[in-house]
Amino acid sequence: MPGGFGSARDQSSCPCGGRSYGLCCGPLHRGQRRADTAEQLMRSRYSAFARREVDYLIATHPQPGLSESERRLALGQACRQTRWLGLTVLAVSGGGPRDLEGTVQFEARYRGGVLKETSLFARKGDCLTGPWLYVRSLE
Repeated sequence: MPGGFGSARDQSSCPCGGRSYGLCCGPLHRGQRRADTAEQLMRSRYSAFARREVDYLIATHPQPGLSESERRLALGQACRQTRWLGLTVLAVSGGGPRDLEGTVQFEARYRGGVLKETSLFARKGDCLTGPWLYVRSLE
């Protein structure tokens, strides 16, 4: 039976800790929606690492110095080598619908350890209508 308007085909839990993947990060990964906030982008990127959504990771983090093939190879390898276990957002500063930039501090648990990071996010084109992008770690 085909899915109708608003249907969520993937009812598995979302890696970011939100609702079902089909209602949480899935629509962002499929390009059906854009992240409204820096935190939402960070959560969707975490889920993309957990679900090996390399295209989404590339689209949400510009790296002008590397070719797409180099990035794709490195991200694919990183996704295969790491088993992500959970995400905790520790702090958010800015990054709302009316902001041009923001930071998100988080802990991402993986088999073998914990990644703790404060990430900087900014709107593409320094414009409120631009999509959120991951810029860099502030550590």
